[in-house]
Amino acid sequence: MYTRFLFIDYGPKKKKEKGRKAKSSGDLSKDETLSPTASPPTVSRRKKLWDSFRKSTERIRGKSRERKGIKSEVENLCGSQPNIFSTSNLNRNSPDYDVLFAPVELQHRIMQLNGEHSHSDPSLTPQIADLQQDTLLQQIQSDSQDIDIDSEISVVENTIPSIQEGSSRQHQSNLLQHPFFQLVVLLQEGRDLVIRDSCGTSDPYVKFKIDSKLLHKSRIIYKNLNPRWEEKFTIPVEDVLKPLSIKVFDYDRAMHDDSMGSATIDLTTLEPNVTEEMKVMLSEKGKSTYMGYIILQLTLTPKTQTDKENIVMKDSKDITESKFYRRSTKLTETARKMKMQIWSSVVTVVLVEGKNLLPMDDNGFSDPYVKFRLGNEKYKSKFKPNTLNPRWLEQFDLRMYDDQTKCLELTVYDHDVAGKDDFMGRATIDLSNIKNEETHVIEQQLEDGAGMVKILLTISGTSGSETISDLANYTPNPREREEIVQNYGLLKSLSNLKDVGWLQVKVFKAQGLLSADIGGKSDPFCVVELVNSRLQTQTEYKTLNPQWNKIFTFNIKDLHSVLEVTVFDEDRDKKVEFLGKVGIPLLKIKPGERKWYALKDKKLIRKKKGKILIEMDIIFNHIKAAIRTVNPKEDKYMQAEQKFKISVMKRNINRVSQIVSSFVETGKFIQSCFDYESKPRSITAFIVYVMVVWNFELYMLPVTLLIIFIKNLIIAMVMDNFVKEPSSEDYVDDDEEEEEEDKEKEEKKSLKEKLQAIQEVCLQVQQTMDMIACLGERVKNTFNWSIPWLSTLAVIFLLLGAIICYLIPLRMLLLLWGINKFTKKLRSPNAIPNNEILDFLSRVPCDLELLQNREYRPENTINPVTAKKKAL
Repeated sequence: MYTRFLFIDYGPKKKKEKGRKAKSSGDLSKDETLSPTASPPTVSRRKKLWDSFRKSTERIRGKSRERKGIKSEVENLCGSQPNIFSTSNLNRNSPDYDVLFAPVELQHRIMQLNGEHSHSDPSLTPQIADLQQDTLLQQIQSDSQDIDIDSEISVVENTIPSIQEGSSRQHQSNLLQHPFFQLVVLLQEGRDLVIRDSCGTSDPYVKFKIDSKLLHKSRIIYKNLNPRWEEKFTIPVEDVLKPLSIKVFDYDRAMHDDSMGSATIDLTTLEPNVTEEMKVMLSEKGKSTYMGYIILQLTLTPKTQTDKENIVMKDSKDITESKFYRRSTKLTETARKMKMQIWSSVVTVVLVEGKNLLPMDDNGFSDPYVKFRLGNEKYKSKFKPNTLNPRWLEQFDLRMYDDQTKCLELTVYDHDVAGKDDFMGRATIDLSNIKNEETHVIEQQLEDGAGMVKILLTISGTSGSETISDLANYTPNPREREEIVQNYGLLKSLSNLKDVGWLQVKVFKAQGLLSADIGGKSDPFCVVELVNSRLQTQTEYKTLNPQWNKIFTFNIKDLHSVLEVTVFDEDRDKKVEFLGKVGIPLLKIKPGERKWYALKDKKLIRKKKGKILIEMDIIFNHIKAAIRTVNPKEDKYMQAEQKFKISVMKRNINRVSQIVSSFVETGKFIQSCFDYESKPRSITAFIVYVMVVWNFELYMLPVTLLIIFIKNLIIAMVMDNFVKEPSSEDYVDDDEEEEEEDKEKEEKKSLKEKLQAIQEVCLQVQQTMDMIACLGERVKNTFNWSIPWLSTLAVIFLLLGAIICYLIPLRMLLLLWGINKFTKKLRSPNAIPNNEILDFLSRVPCDLELLQNREYRPENTINPVTAKKKAL
């Protein structure tokens, strides 16, 4: 800081010249020297000084108007500048400008220096005031040698180091003591950014650089001048003296990205370990226009040399951090070699559907698709043509890393054949508020009322012993299990009917898996699915005998669901390879039983190499399960797309033919009675018919069905087998034939397009035949006690039906049934129309499902270590 002082200089008068000008401050500073001490002047010299001053200013005192104006200006300047004792007219460029001195007595000036300083600079110290007083006394003592003096004004600039400069240097020296820093940046939002696109908006993103090295690039916010990023990342800082450069650009697809302004931040101004929020104004060189600003938070954290070495070392999290949290192929390969997982968890997103999206095309529709982004992980769905309510049914897996943004961004676009795709809407989901190891149904509203997108979101695949899904952190609590049993007890059968039960799955390990990699190993991980709930384990690298030791919990919504456990091999570019699968019906689970399950192929028909060790525990309410059985079944979103195949068509025709043949045989039997092919049989049938019709009551119908159930139960108990399993050969497709057909389709795509309509019709016929065949097989399996729980439930319903039909007349039953059907929509507007009998039959497995749920005996695998010991 520089403080200006104006002193009265009494120099010896050499010649009397009119209009003589004052010396410059530079000249005076060279000529004058400060004396440390000076004695006060005598009274006679003071009188001589006063007389000499009056004589030298005699010609000017005649001009009263000029003198008053100058005096007023002098007083104003003295009031505005704290340390000025005398001043002159500021207009030094005028031709008749003369330097004037205000006459002040010495004693009065000394009192001003030592007295109160109402207009003085608070930073002025007493030592400086004493220095000024000594200087003034020295000047007056030296001037006593010559009476004829001339008065001039000179400005002396004294360089005084300010307290702020000293503290700044001290702060920098303290920062330089640390060898390494980490700068945590939270990029929040931008405001009033400049327009760069012809549509009146911009597509801004931000680059962060230090010493021209790109450290982070934010995501692009499309068509927004007030973007909100909410990105948090960490930047390693080697030299804290180098400023942080921030540059904002407008994204252009075909052309060079346009600059939207830049700014620099001096990192030495940041306090260590203190989060500071900054409003950074954007600008461009050579331009003074307003370009908006961005808001961010900065935290500068000093690190030791040991911390610096650890960050650069092999640790997966620190590797990601030192690489600025960017996923790369080299990093993945390093992690694979180290047999460790580099991400903290996997975010599984099932894109279900969208509703009420914006029309972007001239026909009033859109071709929407969705982009997902989590940090540097990106996915793009397929577009659905000409619809505002698309249904995608696609699944994406996004890997989430530590110390990266926890915001999942989804953006909806309209697909255009020519030109740039149109932006339709966006939304952001904060994953930090989402509970891990649980599937959430989210109906996310897009910003500005642009519609709704429905997704299923699961955060799973966590690694490390600190996670809640790790068996190392699990301790059985009998009291907790008793509370769960009470929650699903008979006393709470009518509360929360959708919550049927509780399932706990412990996935321990697998053995003897198929080798999927070139080195004879695999990188397996396990996925556990219950209808639309999906959880997965961490990846174990370079092994055929992985040990996951995970525990998962599911809420049971339907007791007749099937738990699917699938083992995959992780490959590059986020691709997976199927290793094996097993389907376990919930009704077949024995609580607390630890069991090996043999793996099967994708269709769960043929046996595949490997086995998996699982332990399950299940608790459910029977009444809730029974009520749920006669309600619509929950649809599974992610299913294999059905295609028309000749082999499948033939199989469905055979299945329907078997059902039809049973009815044909029944008709032939009745016709034989009418034709008297066997007289005793025909006479017996006639007598039975007359007796039944004469004595028929409505309750006899369920009783007849009960008799059939009891007969089949006795037969099954005698045969010691509840169901005759269908042959697997009837449901195996010729894979070679399918591959040949696929090759022919690839070679003749044009022919496929021509026959697309025919294929769709054939596919509908194929599905209809399958539905008819499945319905007949479900009825057969119900009476055959294929699923004892369902057959028992059917018997209970028939008993209740027989009692009701016996006590209540048919007319009243039909009236109650009609009232219920006609008023159901009024009582429950959102109720789904259903048929209770068909809903019940949908829970009974068909022959194919029985075959898929059949268990194979697992093979005994030999541990390589044990085999070596035996060989020795």
